[in-house]
Amino acid sequence: MIPASDITGMILAGGEGRRMGGRDKGLEPFAGTPLVEHVSLRLRGHVAELLINANRNIDAYRPYADRIIEDAEGGFQGPLMGIYSGLRAAKTPWLLVAPCDSPALPRDLVARLVEGIEGNDIGVAFDGERLHPVVALIRTELADDLHAALAAGERKIDRWYARHPWCRIDMSDAASAFANLNTDEEKARLEAALKEGAL
Repeated sequence: MIPASDITGMILAGGEGRRMGGRDKGLEPFAGTPLVEHVSLRLRGHVAELLINANRNIDAYRPYADRIIEDAEGGFQGPLMGIYSGLRAAKTPWLLVAPCDSPALPRDLVARLVEGIEGNDIGVAFDGERLHPVVALIRTELADDLHAALAAGERKIDRWYARHPWCRIDMSDAASAFANLNTDEEKARLEAALKEGAL
């Protein structure tokens, strides 16, 4: 088992929020608090250090993490660049990544990823129907390989994962926990489900 002291948590909040009109998604209010706070609460206390990968509104994110890191290279190059930036910044053998727009993630997410990785270098959450590549546990020693992949133009997370020993981690019993919010309509739907106790 991987102890919490060997894991850095990181919330990905570095995107442009294009599907929400360019708004900074992690800071969008959800059930009374910013989306990022919901994710932060699921990771705090279960990892050695909590990072947020953000490329704007840095000060607004500071209350929700131990450290804020920007992309290692500018230009909003996507989540794979955010993951690389976290692998490079982490001071532990493992990095656990989660998106800022999934406020209902399982409260035992860290424990489940640790339990399911079983000797692989990457473990990815699987909801029974599809993979969630930005909910993953990754060995930080893969940073150099990812840097080379990015330099070669790779931007697809699943293609980079496939270069390494990886596994699906079954979380099909909590499929609804992986709902993410890309539009105002999705946010309203999930808030309603939360109020009804469906999450």
